[in-house]
Amino acid sequence: MKREKIFLLIASVMLLQSSICFARDNAPTGIDETKLNKGITTEKSQSVNKPEFDTDAYAREYRKVTKDGAVMQAMEMMKGLNIAKYSYNALMGNNLTEKPVHIEFRNLAEIDQKYASFEALGWKNEKKNRLYIYINEKHRNAPPEAIAALLSHEALHQDTLSSLNEETYAWTMEASVWMKLAEKNPSVLNSPSSLVTRENMLKKLFEKGDYTNKYIKRAVFSNPGYKLLPTRSPGFEDEDL
Repeated sequence: MKREKIFLLIASVMLLQSSICFARDNAPTGIDETKLNKGITTEKSQSVNKPEFDTDAYAREYRKVTKDGAVMQAMEMMKGLNIAKYSYNALMGNNLTEKPVHIEFRNLAEIDQKYASFEALGWKNEKKNRLYIYINEKHRNAPPEAIAALLSHEALHQDTLSSLNEETYAWTMEASVWMKLAEKNPSVLNSPSSLVTRENMLKKLFEKGDYTNKYIKRAVFSNPGYKLLPTRSPGFEDEDL
């Protein structure tokens, strides 16, 4: 049993090394804003994973958040899940900026090559006081359950500050949402999506910790991508988080 737990921790760190901060970069504010916005086309959704309910009504509901049907579908799943309600409300505008978060799929390498392997990138436009989430375009066809879990994590990052405590909380939220959605649709656990591979790893760590953050916290604190992060950040000061 001990050997299996050690293997899970090692495997999780190896998985993270290919996507350093998972769904968060610690200092996206250093990105050239002109370069960041170059080539963005939000008027047309290229998603091939559009939900059956992608009607004009849903387009109107989420028009300030996204133009992509796959993201809308993920948002609807979050909306119907109690544990994801805080993240859902944050994405809809109940966050530190008091504005909806803009979400779209992007080739993150076009922003900066160092972000190419990231699962997603959170960024704040200080001038507009608005938050953005760019999901790696390789996940465009991922199950909406996995996208919902990822967004539940990203929605917790609402400023340019991060910490080990904050990442631990976000990873645990992501694992919890993924577990609940997978209970409703177990077939997603077998998806070949690389995003599902990540979610399943978090789920295993969550289960090994008896549904606490015990092993997730160990994985976060041992992640080389987080070695420069402080232990605490605003809202996540509790050492025992």
